[in-house]
Amino acid sequence: MALKDKINEDLKNAMKAKDEVALRGLRAIKAAILLAETSEGRTAPISPDEEIELLQKLIKQRKESLEIYQKNGREDLAKIEQEEISIIEKYLPQPLSQEELETLIKETIQQENASSIKDMGKVMKSIQPKIKGRADNKLVSELIKKHLS
Repeated sequence: MALKDKINEDLKNAMKAKDEVALRGLRAIKAAILLAETSEGRTAPISPDEEIELLQKLIKQRKESLEIYQKNGREDLAKIEQEEISIIEKYLPQPLSQEELETLIKETIQQENASSIKDMGKVMKSIQPKIKGRADNKLVSELIKKHLS
């Protein structure tokens, strides 16, 4: 089932259950999908990879807002952002555990014959398709630096 169809189905269920938290998160996802599908020059529906990128973007935006709200003592708004993050995360692939990520990084470093920090770009490029939507790029970058240092 495509993400758009799943969101529409879950949106109906959230309306029936009068779940305001789920409705906010699902409406945000649906709006982002519609914007992506109707963007200028677009003819095909969005691909699964684009869906993952879209969800990650939504989460990143909310995390940035959450940080600002917490810094300024707006716990009421921070709570809303946190709730939406939890709803959106349900539609991302299962994240990799720390051990799985470490193993994947070590394997990729060996495959690329990387030995110094100069090879980091090569390792990142090689590992990206394997972790798509399952790990934070910032964390991956830090772990690769650690292993190459």
